[in-house]
Formats: sequence, C-alpha cells, structure tokens
Amino acid sequence: MKRYFTLFVIILTAFLAKAQELQLPLNNDYKMEIEAAAYSSEHVFHTALRPWTEHQFDGILNLDSINNLHRLPINRQGKFANYILNSLLNDDFVRVKGNGYYIAINPFIDFEVGSDGNRTTWVNTRGAEIKGTVGSKFSFYTNIRENQAVFPEYIDKYCDEHHVVPGQGFANHFKTNGRDFTNAAAYVAYRPATWLDATLGYGKNFIGDGYRSLMMSDNAANYPYVKVTADFWRIQYTCLYAQLTDRNRLLADKTYARKWAVIHYFDIAVTKRFNIGLFDAVMAKAQDSLGNRRGLDFQYLNPIIFLRSAEYYAGGSPDNALLGINLSYIIGKHTTIYGQFVLDEMTVKKFLAFNGYTGNKQSYQLGVKSYDCFGVKNLFLQLEGNIVRPYTYSHTPQGTGCGVGEDNWAHYNEPLAHPWGANLWEMVFRTQYNWRRWYFQYKLNYGQYGDDWDVENNVWANYGHNVYNDYNTAIQIPGYDLNDGHFLLTGRKTTVMFNDLIVSYLVNPAYNMNVFAEVSHRHFAAEGLETQNNLIFSVGLRTSLDRKYYDF
Repeated sequence: MKRYFTLFVIILTAFLAKAQELQLPLNNDYKMEIEAAAYSSEHVFHTALRPWTEHQFDGILNLDSINNLHRLPINRQGKFANYILNSLLNDDFVRVKGNGYYIAINPFIDFEVGSDGNRTTWVNTRGAEIKGTVGSKFSFYTNIRENQAVFPEYIDKYCDEHHVVPGQGFANHFKTNGRDFTNAAAYVAYRPATWLDATLGYGKNFIGDGYRSLMMSDNAANYPYVKVTADFWRIQYTCLYAQLTDRNRLLADKTYARKWAVIHYFDIAVTKRFNIGLFDAVMAKAQDSLGNRRGLDFQYLNPIIFLRSAEYYAGGSPDNALLGINLSYIIGKHTTIYGQFVLDEMTVKKFLAFNGYTGNKQSYQLGVKSYDCFGVKNLFLQLEGNIVRPYTYSHTPQGTGCGVGEDNWAHYNEPLAHPWGANLWEMVFRTQYNWRRWYFQYKLNYGQYGDDWDVENNVWANYGHNVYNDYNTAIQIPGYDLNDGHFLLTGRKTTVMFNDLIVSYLVNPAYNMNVFAEVSHRHFAAEGLETQNNLIFSVGLRTSLDRKYYDF
C-alpha cells in the first residue's frame, strides 16, 4: 500500500495546478443558506457525497457572504479592540493570511451541564482546529479534543455495551459515572486540476441526501482514508479507500483486527433537478484465518469496475460486497425528494416468495426536505422513512480464527449505516428556523426494531439486529423452513421515540460557536422490559462542526 500511495502522489504532481479549497463541516445546521444553494434547481450540484468542498460552490455561492449575513457590526475605538471583538464574534479566532497562504486557528469546545432526572450530566471538551491553504494546490485541516463527560444513563449504558462513546471511539472510565476520551481528525487535500481532488484524511464521510445514510454515514468513529474524486461535465466519480477497526477481536500482536473498505460512488446529474448515484463497495478483512496481516487485494484498487464482479473473479472470495442506488429530484426551487436502496444480498426466487429468507438483505430510504419552505425565508422541513431488513450489513466469519463481524459493514463497534443496526423501520421529522443569529431546531425520531432476544424463552437469539452477529447463526423460526420466517421486527419488538428541541444563539458563524439550551424526551419500550421515559435537559457553549447521534 505504501508503494501504491507513493506512485499515486507522483502521478498527481504531473497535473497543472488550480486553487484548492477546504472542506465544509459535516454539520451544516448553522449554514442552511449553503444547503439551500446546493439543493437548488438553478444549477448542477452533486449533493450526495459529503463533506462538500468550497470548490463545489464556485460560480454558485460566495461562501464568505454567508458569514457576512450574520456579521455583527463592530464600531469600537481602536484597531486592536475591533480585531478582538471580530475574532470573538465574526471571524476566525486567529487568522494569518499572506502571499499564497492562509492559516486559521479556532477553539473547538463543548461546555455543558444538565440532568436526565437521575443524575447531573456534563461535558467538558477542550480543543482547537487548525486549517489553511498553502500555494494554489494544497490545503490542510486538523483538530484535536480532550473530553471528560457524564452522560445520561441510556448513553452510559450504550458505552458499557459497545465499549465506545457513540461516534467518538474508545473511552476510559472517569471517576464514578464519567468517561474520559480523546478525539482527533485531519486531512491534507490536493487539487492538481479543476476536475480532480485527492484527499488523505482521518475522519468521516457521508453518502446520501437524508438525515440517515444507508450506504455510508458519519455515525461511527473516525478512520483513516484516501479519497479521489473526479468532477467533470455532469459526472462526479469518487473512489474511497479506508482502513477500519474491529474491537471485537484482539490479534496476537495485541492490536485489534482491521479491515479494508473500498467504495466507488458514481453520481450523474441527469438534469439540474435529477441526480442518480450508483454505490459499490467491498469490505475485506486485513488478516487471514491465522491472524496474519493481509494486504488489500490488488483487484480492488481498480477505480473503474464494479467491485462485485472483481470479487466474483477473485474466486471464492470471503469478502463482503454491497451495491446501492441514491436518487434525488428537486421540485420547484428548493424542495427535494430523495431515496436510497442498498442491496447486501438477494436470492430472487426467495425474494419473490416473500418468505422472510435471511439471505434477502436490503435497506430502503424515502424522504422529502424543503428549504425556505412555503416561501418563508430560513424555514426548513424534512420527513424521512428508513427500512432495514434483518441481517443487512452483517456477514459471516471465514476460516479458523476469524472473529465475529470481521467483514460486516461496521467500524469500531458501531454500524457504518443506520445507527440502530438492522431489522428496523424508522420515521424522522426535522424542522428548523433561524432569525438573524437565533436558531430553533426540533427533531422527532419514531421507530421500532426487532432486538436479538427470544422473549418466550428469555435467552439471546440472533434475529438480525446487531450487525456484528454472524448471520449463519440465525434462529430457526417455528413453522418455517431453515433460514425462512425472518420478517421485519422478528425478535424482541422494541419501540424508540426521541423528541429533541434546541434553541441556540450563534456566537461566531466562522466556526459555529453557539450558546444553546436543549431539552429531549426519550421513550423506550421493549417486550419483557420496563418502559423508560427520560426527560433530559442541558445548557452550554459549544462548537458545532460535527454531528453526534444520540437518538437511539
């Protein structure tokens, strides 16, 4: 892999250079003007692959003007006083700009306190981001955060069960109920030509137009990756190579098992309103059956062909392949209907028989969202439905010594698609309105999943919810042939309803610093368990650049 990457860099340097821009944060809640410009019928834009880059908005939107919309007038006496106030309220905290370079440093913090009714909760995050461009080809970004936190009880239970903080990786215990953990993200990007971008990063990616992604979401922890994107005519084509980690298996050298994810995403803007995206991926474990290191198969480096065919011609490949399609259509000016279909496995005869065959593993998404809805400036509405069949994204270990879940669609003990796993349906409703620097956000998640528990016999059973379970251990359903009868919500039926209301004031739009008050209500009901109703309240000051999914 080192030789391939060196060759890759040498080839890139042969191209003529154009300006390189930074990536936009995955959390765009405080930049709805940018979202509205992307989902517009007035121009061609490839919306599904995120994070977006500033380069994509050339000729569409002046990104600096977005911050100027929220800019507070500073008229203090003296240049130094004006500089300090602008750094606190309008601009990058520290900005150095010269001939051919730009560097900015901003705080990355989260100070909050609250209660879930049973305990006092708090978060204490201190960190910083550094970003910039050097010359006309090169840009860079990094952030690091040190965290201590006491979470609500249901999140704390998740940390114990999965050995990670949701979306943020491993955490040590801290005092009685606390967690102590560190986050970091970084990338270096190179644009040798206007149509080509290459990024070496440690972070997250997202494919889709919805709140959830059933292909690649930003739900799990950060990971190292190489991403190459070609953007020409009406086509955007991306090759993403990532190394993922399974904490469920410890190798002989005391490191955790690794796996390779190879993703191709081909997006074509058929018209200014209609986009079609084709998704193609393979998950391949990075060690053999004896635990010896295994490099990425050479055929998977081919950036053109569908990986399913490459896996087929490899002969008896133990690797896990996914295929999918992403569709979006803009109605009017800023209203978008979108959807996804992901195929993990399918036997057509069994699928048409509707007999709940475990090998029929698919997921579906359909949604609609609108910016400046009903002609009201800055009003956003979204309604989305997701269905994931049992055992989707799971796989089966191959060979002696292989760990459970090695080739599943997951990373660091969390799913890479829907946070709930599989065997589920969910509805999501979101609305947001902002007036000047005031933001009002409401979200409702309501859904059900079939948990891996036999209620009648009160024992664990694999019903296809946890993507780390081997789907060959699927429970036998009485009255059905082997591997049949696994319909949606088989297992312990579990209902989740999550209401979340946030009122915030944007302190500094340059890096999404905001003061907020948040109140959430979580309803959790499962067969044979006591129903939980939690009212959670918190207030604080935070930098909202990434997204955290606590709606489970």
